Amino acid sequence: MSVVRLRQAAKESVSGLPREFWWLWTSTLVNRLGGFVATFLAMYLTVDRGYSAMFAGLVGALHGLGGAVAAVVAGVLTDRLGRRPTLLVSQLSTAVTVAVLGFVQNPVAIAVVACLVGMTSNASRPAVQAMIADIVAPGDRVRAFALNYWAINLGFAVSAAAAGLIARHGYLTLFLADAGMTLLCAVIVFGKVPESRPERDRSVGSPAAEPEREVGLGAVLRDRRFMAVVALSFLVATLIQQAFVALPVAMGADGLSSTDFGVAIAMNGVLIVAVQIPVTRFLEHREPAPLLMASALLTGAGFGLTAFAGSVGMYALAVMVWTVGEIINSPTQMGLVARLSPTHGRGRYQGMYTLSWSLASLIAPLAGGAVMDRFGADALWAASAVVGLVAAGGYVALGRALRDRPAAGEVGEAGGGVGAAAGSVSAAGSGSVSAAGSGSVSAAGSGSVSAAGSGSVSAAGAVSVAGAVSVAGSPSAAASDPAGGAGAASGAGVPAVGAGSS
Repeated sequence: MSVVRLRQAAKESVSGLPREFWWLWTSTLVNRLGGFVATFLAMYLTVDRGYSAMFAGLVGALHGLGGAVAAVVAGVLTDRLGRRPTLLVSQLSTAVTVAVLGFVQNPVAIAVVACLVGMTSNASRPAVQAMIADIVAPGDRVRAFALNYWAINLGFAVSAAAAGLIARHGYLTLFLADAGMTLLCAVIVFGKVPESRPERDRSVGSPAAEPEREVGLGAVLRDRRFMAVVALSFLVATLIQQAFVALPVAMGADGLSSTDFGVAIAMNGVLIVAVQIPVTRFLEHREPAPLLMASALLTGAGFGLTAFAGSVGMYALAVMVWTVGEIINSPTQMGLVARLSPTHGRGRYQGMYTLSWSLASLIAPLAGGAVMDRFGADALWAASAVVGLVAAGGYVALGRALRDRPAAGEVGEAGGGVGAAAGSVSAAGSGSVSAAGSGSVSAAGSGSVSAAGSGSVSAAGAVSVAGAVSVAGSPSAAASDPAGGAGAASGAGVPAVGAGSS
């Protein structure tokens, strides 16, 4: 590919996204540049403190437990209080707890503070992901999630390599640096990132108000396809979490140092930084299920390959294999979650999706540490390959469900940026919304609707659009989203994506 075409591809990858997204992206990058503690916590406990792999696994599990609690609570707060307040509270409290973790000495205190770190740090995820869905148009969301993920891993690649060197002079420096960078991240959000939560129509007698109130945690849990996405995400996440507990312990058992682990795990970030954007250009207009199946197979194969590693080079090769699976999985799955999330339930849906990773952070360290202590590392890596196969089979079944049972009221969203009108299109009676062709709905002034294709909308009352469509009665809709993700509509008392959804 010529230099001119490379420049054009790079320009297309980053163009057309709102300024607010780029400030959020910058805050993510700054945060991850200082993300030392989670990566090196297991090695800190086993190598520097001399604790067993089981204790390291227990601490990692408590870190995950805190994250699991935070995922659900922060999801609700993201919808109720707003994205920005939730994000700021999370970042400020994370800076404090990470700094404290560097000073505590007692094993019980270490375990408790690690749980608090998991709780505070994980609380930001639903807010960030909901904010991206708010401010970025549907057709650009997969690309936006990929760019944000790219920032995470650019920071991770730098911090992992640097932390391995810094750790030679004492781990306390890592904890304090992590706290300082998280505090800087909060400053950026406070100064540059506005609130993006869509406003609700709370006027008396508003036909949109009642369905909006019904997007609660119960509706999320009853959304069987979305919960299938969450369950499969959990399986893949349990594999990836082994990279931060089992992998460093195994490398330490092979006589390798923290610097060696830093070099090997940095390949994860380096590879993502190098290929995430061009790969996303290939992914964003394709069906998610086959891509997610391939990602599960590659992730399982990569961790299975770790059984044959004994040197830094072989460990790095195994990391690169499962990293390819991660590159495919992350933006594809997050785009699917955004597609299946109703506008005023984005925080709860994103919180439930985040819960899959938090539970993996809770269970994977315990399971990994127990298997390694009892059966050895090779048994763990073999089991990882099997889990990858199971997840791949689950994504095949999910793909059939997505094709055969389209979500009730699922339509393509229009707009979605900051400053977009925050109302909803509401159809009265038992009317239906159907769209042929591109099937888009857009606001053309106050109280008017235009639909592309052959779709029609019957509505009573005023109309305002913010990317969500609420349909009363018996809704039926189908439309295409150029990013492979359709928006969600909330039917009369029915979850937006039907009952029947990184």
